[in-house]
Amino acid sequence: MSNKIKVAIVGPGNIGTDLMYKILKRSKFMELAYMIGIDPDSEGLKRAAALGIKTSHSGMEEMLQDEDVKIVFEATSAKGHYINAPIYLEANKIAVDLTPAAVGPYVVPVVNMGNLLAEKNVNLVTCGGQATVPIVAAVSQVQPVLYAEIVSTISSLSAGPGTRANIDEFTETTSKALEIVGGAKKGKAIIILNPAEPPIMMRNTIYTLVENNPDMEKITESVNAMVMKIQQYVPGYKLKVPPIWDGEKITTMIEVEGAGDFLPAHAGNLDIINSAAFIVGDTIAEYLLKQGSNKV
Repeated sequence: MSNKIKVAIVGPGNIGTDLMYKILKRSKFMELAYMIGIDPDSEGLKRAAALGIKTSHSGMEEMLQDEDVKIVFEATSAKGHYINAPIYLEANKIAVDLTPAAVGPYVVPVVNMGNLLAEKNVNLVTCGGQATVPIVAAVSQVQPVLYAEIVSTISSLSAGPGTRANIDEFTETTSKALEIVGGAKKGKAIIILNPAEPPIMMRNTIYTLVENNPDMEKITESVNAMVMKIQQYVPGYKLKVPPIWDGEKITTMIEVEGAGDFLPAHAGNLDIINSAAFIVGDTIAEYLLKQGSNKV
């Protein structure tokens, strides 16, 4: 498949498995060559092997030595990526990091993907970041955002061990992304795990403080345009409450329903970061192919 770039997924859990199906179903420019984990009884590894993908539960050596593999998706944990990032760099692999480790620059596809095509390591922020940073960016494109605060509420059932282990990193990384990518002067992030039955969809409330008398017509147009861009790769991304102005505060609410490639519909938090990772990977792969030699 000379018209595609070989890629690998490290971490065969729910996120890695869902990403696998997204790549296999939709990618124009990526060929999934490896799925790597640490548990020989991993359901994700078994699924990958059944689909003819090379798997390993005892190390990354073969993948790292495979010069045809140009992109590695990190779907483990923040601590895992701190360890693996220099290994990928030494092996001349581009890392697309789905953990909140933030070793490389933050990437939110609809906001700044075009500026990061030559990076060796890019960070997908968090699920909450992918859902909310674009809205803050949409507001800041119209008027300066003095402060942005987001509250992401997700179903407890869609918060696996990795998510729970990374709660501190989630809040810190998302807060910084609201500033660095979203354009807010100050950012704050809160995550809530909701145990309700039946499970709720991912819900995000975005508060932005702007100067007096904001141009709400232009802000609403900017937010609507941003939502439409995100829906091109996350169809379940929905504007539930359009921007509402109350004094200096603008409130917007977003719901995310998963695509159901592997995970249930209520796992919109996992779906949106995987969808963003997929777009980032496919865009980088296309960029590499356009270089003419498939070299990183």
